[in-house]
Amino acid sequence: MAPTTLANAFSKDSTETAIIIPGSPALTISYQKLSADVKAFQQQLANAGIQAQAAVSIALPNTYEFIVAFIAASWQRAIAAPLNSAYKQSEFEFYIDDLSSAIALVPKGAFAQDAAAVRAARRYNAAIAECYYNGSEVVLDIKEEGKLAGKSAPLLSAQPEDVALVLHTSGTTGRPKAVPLTHRNLLRTMKNIQATYELSQKDRTMLVMPLFHVHGLLAGFLAPLASGGSVVVPLKFSASEFWKHFTEHKANWYTAVPTIHQILLKNPIPSPRPDIRFIRSCSSPLSPKTFHELEKALGAPVLEAYAMTEASHQMTSNPLPHVGSRKPGSVGLGQGVEIKILDEAGKEVPQGKEAEICIIGENVTKGYLNNPSANASSFTKNGFFRTGDQGLIDAEGYVFITGRIKELINKGGEKISPIELDNVIAQHPAVSEAVSFAIEDEMYGQDVGLAIVVKEGQTLNAAELKTWLTDRVARFKLPKKVCYHPIKLQALQHDLTTRRSSSPISCTWYHA
Repeated sequence: MAPTTLANAFSKDSTETAIIIPGSPALTISYQKLSADVKAFQQQLANAGIQAQAAVSIALPNTYEFIVAFIAASWQRAIAAPLNSAYKQSEFEFYIDDLSSAIALVPKGAFAQDAAAVRAARRYNAAIAECYYNGSEVVLDIKEEGKLAGKSAPLLSAQPEDVALVLHTSGTTGRPKAVPLTHRNLLRTMKNIQATYELSQKDRTMLVMPLFHVHGLLAGFLAPLASGGSVVVPLKFSASEFWKHFTEHKANWYTAVPTIHQILLKNPIPSPRPDIRFIRSCSSPLSPKTFHELEKALGAPVLEAYAMTEASHQMTSNPLPHVGSRKPGSVGLGQGVEIKILDEAGKEVPQGKEAEICIIGENVTKGYLNNPSANASSFTKNGFFRTGDQGLIDAEGYVFITGRIKELINKGGEKISPIELDNVIAQHPAVSEAVSFAIEDEMYGQDVGLAIVVKEGQTLNAAELKTWLTDRVARFKLPKKVCYHPIKLQALQHDLTTRRSSSPISCTWYHA
């Protein structure tokens, strides 16, 4: 019988390797061991009072603890809510409050350090638990019971329509939107990815993307497990360690954002060159130049894909060489979804004409949580999801993205809401007005540019502003360049009618 939830998405009895955690020595986990550890952790969650559809905030880095906690939460019918462990307290507070999280999972030692996630969870009365692997199982160490005090729950069995995962995506209004993804959504994407790349138990991938991103979680982790293959999971991406782990553990493919591909190209390629079946690129545009350099340097086909959180990740991909052509500059063909190019009225435009890329499929969320206005604007009357990307489909069915309709900054795959950033910067006592927007960047594709008007009689330099922002937003949101505008920003915004583009600004830039 075909799997219907994450509880039966992968083998529970196989002694084959599922996960490798690099180290001295490396930790090798079989499917059998993974299943046993997940089941034990699920029991700990039940004992702590985690009921069906309770939100479990996971503020852990890429570790075995994260993997076990995420899968166990889904088995218990809870909602896994992975968070960037580098967030600041205010950012943790938003996400924990938005989902009314029942519990926040943090690394060992975080409680004693009164870490940002701990303080945020305490403010909203979420239980706080440290997670760590003790050599035999992953431990759920409750430090504060919060709203779970005195509660317990039975072991539950996941259902296909249960929300298994909630991720937030930056919105043009500044408030991140909560994207609920069901077991059915996730399994469909896992099946699509497995089919696109013909993944099997012979494949082993090197995970370089964070597991709190849909890219890393679905394409880099869950799809490989569903195929019976294995995943090498380092704590984080390291250019100096990547090829060592890749060759030592015999990986044969990886998926990453273009920025990581570029970083790897700037570092020595091992000799002899590893045998790579394919390289996947996703989450931001891959330039044809990097595409060709990567294929030449690594001797493997590069397959660019297109994905969104709302689609449980993958929507399109260039095919494997024996299946079809790879078109540099194109994000490929639809993979398990129907794609149409629709105008503002929701009508399909003629083939080759540009309009909004829209999709429909079993992997697509049914709508944002508690956000009727976003749902009304994001879905057509016949159920197609509006991606916010402008594009076209050529005569062979390949999708080309030609622009961005929604005002987001795409920094190496990290989607940054300029409105959110503007609102934070405007709180600085010396700032009268602020506007952030995308600027071109060789490494990240786009980076953050910022124009500000300083209040009369006040002074503020780029370094001071960056230091102030460091305590308030995640590092990837910090501006690369700041300009001080001598006029009111209404005039600046008028000049930047597409203000999130890389339009030139007539003022002096300062590196932040």
